[in-house]
Order: sequence, then C-alpha cells, then structure tokens
Amino acid sequence: MTQPLQLEKSVDLVQDLYLREIRNYKAPSLKASDAEGHVQKFSAPKAPQSPDEGDIAQDLKDYENQQVELEGQSAAGDAGAREESWFEEEEDNEDAPATH
Repeated sequence: MTQPLQLEKSVDLVQDLYLREIRNYKAPSLKASDAEGHVQKFSAPKAPQSPDEGDIAQDLKDYENQQVELEGQSAAGDAGAREESWFEEEEDNEDAPATH
C-alpha cells in the first residue's frame, strides 16, 4: 500500500517544486530613475500660427457675389458644351474575328 502513496508524491514533486519557486520569487524593485533612457520627456507642442488674415471683408464679399453653378444648367459662355457620357458602351464589331 505504500507504493501508490509514493507514486502520488513523485507526481506532485514537480508541481511542488514549481509552486515553491513561484512563491519564493521576488520581483525586482522599481525606481523612478529606471525609466530614464527608455522614455522621452514630455514637452507640450507649440501653438499653431494663425493663418494670414489679409482682407477678410473683401474675401467675404467676393464669395457672396459668386454666381451659383447648378448641375444641368449651362453657363452663358458654355452654350455649346456637351456633357460627356462616362457609361457609353463600345460597339462590338461582329465582322472582326474574335481573339481569344
């Protein structure tokens, strides 16, 4: 009857060694200076420069006076312009031999 008891102990031997090593492990202590060289110091970015504000009033008037362009209506100078159809199908030449 002592053999099964010894077998159980030998099976648990590896587990016991492993658990004992885990319990005895001491994590190295961390210091504030440990991060130096691995982490960059934070510095706030520079404030962005404001865009050139030349003549805002004149630009606003020019924008308000622009003529609105609507799709489907031709402008005064484009009376002869024709809209291209991007979805035209090419005509198949039935007389030409097929190249496969």
